[in-house]
Amino acid sequence: MRRAGRSLACAAVWVACFAVMPASAQELSEKATRAFMEYAWSLTPEAFTKPNGETIQIDKTKKDQVMIPLDVAREVIHAGRLSAHAQVCELTQEQADNHNSLMRRETLSKKWTPQQLVYINQLHLTVVMMLTGRVKLVEKGDDKGADKDDKEVVIEQGTKQTQTCTAEQKQKVKELITAYVKSGPPAPAPTTAAAAPASTDQPAASPAPPATSAAAPAQKAAPPAAAPAAQK
Repeated sequence: MRRAGRSLACAAVWVACFAVMPASAQELSEKATRAFMEYAWSLTPEAFTKPNGETIQIDKTKKDQVMIPLDVAREVIHAGRLSAHAQVCELTQEQADNHNSLMRRETLSKKWTPQQLVYINQLHLTVVMMLTGRVKLVEKGDDKGADKDDKEVVIEQGTKQTQTCTAEQKQKVKELITAYVKSGPPAPAPTTAAAAPASTDQPAASPAPPATSAAAPAQKAAPPAAAPAAQK
């Protein structure tokens, strides 16, 4: 519990910093990136059922088989931050395009198992929810005489916060997402009517389906605690 508590607490601190730091300083350290990864792992379900009925089992005792490389995790975190900024700027389509592009490029890379794709999707969702305040970390335990590292760290649903997005910020976020989507594989030609974006009110432990041959739906979350900043 001590190690898990420290990892989650570290992630919380870095979320606060990551939401307000200028673009030039937003490269996460290895320690901070791993903290995000640990937090996402704690929220990854043991079983995930896709819309087609297929169930993906995830053995939580075999973490090393599901984890992804650090550089890939940084890219997922970057995409998650863009999704959070798109949400605060009410760029619904851009948010969906951003998430879909992330899952499409990782699926088409043929590098990951179905379990790893679920985890990648969960990492993206975790970053969005932490940056927007949808989830928060709370220490439980006796405050009198208890060592801080011995307290239980639990995840609770946060409170939505109202933030504004200027026209300039909105345009910048749109440009960043457009560039990100263009840098990845193109979306397949639509064959049916486009699906509506995923609900905003799903708990953090319920990720949207990982992409297969088509783009996965985007997660939406409450507005982030800070105004959007330029990405590199």
